[in-house]
Amino acid sequence: MTTRPRLLLVEDTPSIMRLYHEVLKKLDVDLLDAETGGRALEILSETIPDVVLLDVELPDTNGLDILRRIRARNLPSAVIVVTAHGSVKVAVEAMREGAYDFIIKPFPPDRLMVTVRNALERRQLQTLAAANEVAKEGRFYGLIGASLPMRAVYHVIESAASSRATVFITGESGTGKELCAQAIHQLSPRRDGPFVAVNCGAIPRELMESEMFGHVKGAFTGAIGNRDGAITQARGGTLFLDEICEMDVSLQVKLLRVIQSGEFQKVGGSDAEQADVRYVCATNRDPWGEVQTGQFREDLYYRLHVVPCAMPPLRERDDDVLLLARHFLALYAKEEGKEFADFDDGAVRALRRYPWPGNIRELQNVLRNAVLFNQGGQGGLITEAMLNRLDPNAAPRPTSIATLAVAPRPGMTAASSVKPLWLVEKEAIEEAIALCNGNIPRAAALLEVNPSTIYRRKAEWEKERLLSAG
Repeated sequence: MTTRPRLLLVEDTPSIMRLYHEVLKKLDVDLLDAETGGRALEILSETIPDVVLLDVELPDTNGLDILRRIRARNLPSAVIVVTAHGSVKVAVEAMREGAYDFIIKPFPPDRLMVTVRNALERRQLQTLAAANEVAKEGRFYGLIGASLPMRAVYHVIESAASSRATVFITGESGTGKELCAQAIHQLSPRRDGPFVAVNCGAIPRELMESEMFGHVKGAFTGAIGNRDGAITQARGGTLFLDEICEMDVSLQVKLLRVIQSGEFQKVGGSDAEQADVRYVCATNRDPWGEVQTGQFREDLYYRLHVVPCAMPPLRERDDDVLLLARHFLALYAKEEGKEFADFDDGAVRALRRYPWPGNIRELQNVLRNAVLFNQGGQGGLITEAMLNRLDPNAAPRPTSIATLAVAPRPGMTAASSVKPLWLVEKEAIEEAIALCNGNIPRAAALLEVNPSTIYRRKAEWEKERLLSAG
C-alpha cells in the first residue's frame, strides 16, 4: 500500500464501535466510521478503504448488500463480515459473495486484531504483486513505462486516486498528462462515472464560461437552447482541466467560487446546481511561476495544487523509449498493414541517444512516418535510416514545417522569397494542419507549439476575415 491504510468500520452499536477504536488504534491506520449502510456507501463513493469491517445487521440495510455493491464495482477492499452468534449460514454466504473473512460476535479483541492485520497484509501483498507486474510488463492503466521516474508517478496515482483530493499534473508537452489523469479516474471510486476533459487553452475566452458551466436559452446571442457544461457532464465522475494556467483570470475567480461552495450557475441562469466532480488539473508551465507573474491566482493555486504529480520527460526515462517505440510500432504497423516487427541495432541506438524534445508525441510522429513511408525491411525491422531526423547533435527539427514555409519556391528571386512574418506563420500553420489531415494537436506537435496557439491564431484570422468582408 502506498499510503496509511484506511479501515472502514460499519457498525451501528456505539459500544462495539468504541471497542473497534480501542483495539485498532494500535495499528498505523486511518479509521473511518459509518453507523448506517447509507453512510458506508457515501464513504465508499469518496474513497477506497483497504479493509472494511462490515456488520451484517444494520438499521437501514443488510450488510451483504453492501458487500455485493463493493464486489460489483471491483473495489480491491478486503471485507471482514461481522455476524451474530449462530449466524454461521450468513457467514458462509458472505464468503461466497467475496468476503475475505468473518468474525462471530462476541469475539475477543485478539481475534479482531489478528483478522484485521491479516487482511492488511493481504492487501499489501496484492499491491506488491501489482507493482511487480508493472515492473515486468511496463504498463499501468494506459501508461507505458517501467523506469524509476514512472514508478514514482504510479505511486502518486495509487496514493491519490482513492480520495477526492485534487491532483495537479505538470510536465512538458507530450509527456502523457491526460493519460495520467485517466489513470487516476480509473483507479478512483468514481471510475463508473464520466471522465470529461476540457482544454482551457483551446477554447476561445468568450466561450469558456459556457463550456465550463453551461448556459440557458437566450443567455447570449446564439444561445438557442439550454446546454450543459463540463461540470454537469462530469457529475459523479472526474473533470480534467488541461492547460489550466491558460484559463482567463476572470474565469479563475468563478472556478474558485465553485470549488469553495460546491455550487455553480449556468450562464444566464439563476438556479444553483451541485458540482459533484473530482478535479484533476494539468499544465506544461511552471504553475508557481505563473502565480508570481500574476497569470494565475494564488488562492486558486492552493485550492488545486493539493497533490502534485510531475510527468518526467522522455529523455529522463531510460529504456522506456524502447517500450513505447515497440508499442507504437506494433500499433501503426497494424493500422497501415505493414510487416514491421521490431528495430535493428542501429535504430535502437538512435532511439536511445536522441533527446526527444517533443517527448512521446514526437516519438509517435517519427514512428508513424517511418511505418507510413517505408515497406517492411529485412526481417521486418525498422532501420536507423528509416528513423528520420534523429541526430542528437542537430537542432531538434532541422526540417520543420516552419523552415519549409520560408524556403524559396521555384521561380522566386531571393527578394521575392522574403515574406512578412505573420504570413510565414499562417502558411506554416495551415500547411501543418493539412499534412495532419486537420488534426490540430498533431499539427501543434510538428510545429512545437501548444495547440491553443493554433486555435487562437485561427480565431484571429477568422475575425479579420469577417471584418474585411463587412
